[in-house]
Amino acid sequence: MSELIAGEPAPGVAKRDPILVADHVTRRFGGLTAVDVEHVEIPAHAITALIGPNGAGKTTFFNLLTGFDKPNTGHWTFRGEQLAGVPAFRVARRGMVRTFQLTKALALLSVIDNMLLGASNRAGENFFAALVPAAWRARDAQLTEKADELLRKFRLDTKRDDYAGSLSGGQRKLLEMARALMSDPALVMLDEPMAGVNPALTQSLLRHILELKEQGMTVLFVEHDMHVVREIADWVVVMAEGSVVAEGSPETVMSDPAVIDAYLGAHHGTDLGTVRGRLEVAEGMESELVRSEVEGEAAGDGR
Repeated sequence: MSELIAGEPAPGVAKRDPILVADHVTRRFGGLTAVDVEHVEIPAHAITALIGPNGAGKTTFFNLLTGFDKPNTGHWTFRGEQLAGVPAFRVARRGMVRTFQLTKALALLSVIDNMLLGASNRAGENFFAALVPAAWRARDAQLTEKADELLRKFRLDTKRDDYAGSLSGGQRKLLEMARALMSDPALVMLDEPMAGVNPALTQSLLRHILELKEQGMTVLFVEHDMHVVREIADWVVVMAEGSVVAEGSPETVMSDPAVIDAYLGAHHGTDLGTVRGRLEVAEGMESELVRSEVEGEAAGDGR
């Protein structure tokens, strides 16, 4: 994807049109360094996947960028504006919204009320304006219409008045993504959007993510399923032990030695002295390169 970068694919490579730039971001928990990102840029109007083994620091990095956690060091800009130290609600108002691996739908509110919570600039939220219905009714009607349109798009309109707690796991993922769009964000950050989703809804979620890009938004998502990454990602950033170890197109990253090492490290309990063990690791990586090499060895050994 040479149109995205200004150099050769490498950790921290400069992007031609970055929407998010982070420098020297660290987060330590006691003696454990969970995040240690020297420099990373996220290209605008593209879909970037953030991948890595469990414990690589991906979600912690998300939490830092979106104001849900505070770094020990570092700073980052979004559309040229400093965001380090900005609380989460202000980050969202500036156009950078996120979803969560464990969905945050309010179970005892209806689906439509959950949607309206994601809207910004609601006059009725001001105490004095709330006393004058004429000051907020028109705006609320517009937002309700927008919410209903999004629910139809995400095929949740039949659940409009149901409690959010009655939705399935996959439907809650759809609701959270739809709610994020109520604020018209420039950057949507999705933390494992496919985790726990029924396979029947996976293609629907993929289609919606691709549509976000078509509508001019930027997407940054955490994912473990390499089939998903290959299908929709324009660019891939790989984290291991808190640091960015590789960047590139999905095809390039899957054959990068640093990525292979990172995922082998995630399978340290596997017996890599056997072909069966290495095949297990290769399957976990979804790496065609590693799999073909190991399977060739297996064929040669007659196993």
